[in-house]
Amino acid sequence: MEENNKKEEGLDLLEGEKEILLDHDYDGIQELNHPLPSWWMKSWAASIVFAAAYVMFYHFAGGPTSSEELARDMVKINELKAIAAADVSNFDIAHYNEWKDKNDATALGNEVYETNCLSCHAEGGGGDIGPNLTDGYWIHLKNRTPEELFPFIRDGFEDKGMPAWGEILSKEEIYAAINHIIELKGTTPPKAKEPQGEEVEQI
Repeated sequence: MEENNKKEEGLDLLEGEKEILLDHDYDGIQELNHPLPSWWMKSWAASIVFAAAYVMFYHFAGGPTSSEELARDMVKINELKAIAAADVSNFDIAHYNEWKDKNDATALGNEVYETNCLSCHAEGGGGDIGPNLTDGYWIHLKNRTPEELFPFIRDGFEDKGMPAWGEILSKEEIYAAINHIIELKGTTPPKAKEPQGEEVEQI
């Protein structure tokens, strides 16, 4: 007791710290035994219980391996991709017009064009690697209608460098691109390319 009193001499102890003062020192330095917060102790205990259950389930009770879980997830992903592909494969003008009425087609079209089309067709649709989209001449299409544009954008023309956007864009994004191309008709972009192909019917 006397030894403890000597150790406490000269220490600036707060109220209640005397009880948690450890009975040792090193070069005049002493420590306080502050307990860990109860929430930390509960979390630590819960993690031990979870780890034990995890090991038992995955290593001894026949739980699925990482490869099996990946295979299961890939089945679900492929099912969703098949549904999306089936949706993109069909065009319905009534659905397209309904989509236009419910959305800001111009803003969405600008966004899709700038993200996916600008690198080939240039700012304003004047054409660069790809043809000019603003004039009345088309290389592969007979008219500038949603019915003609949808399958062309979806399937592309890879021999001429036009990718199949149906593998990349959603149906609504293709709708937005169609609307943007139609809105480009008759505009005057800077440095527009000369007409290519044949003059087509306009809408």
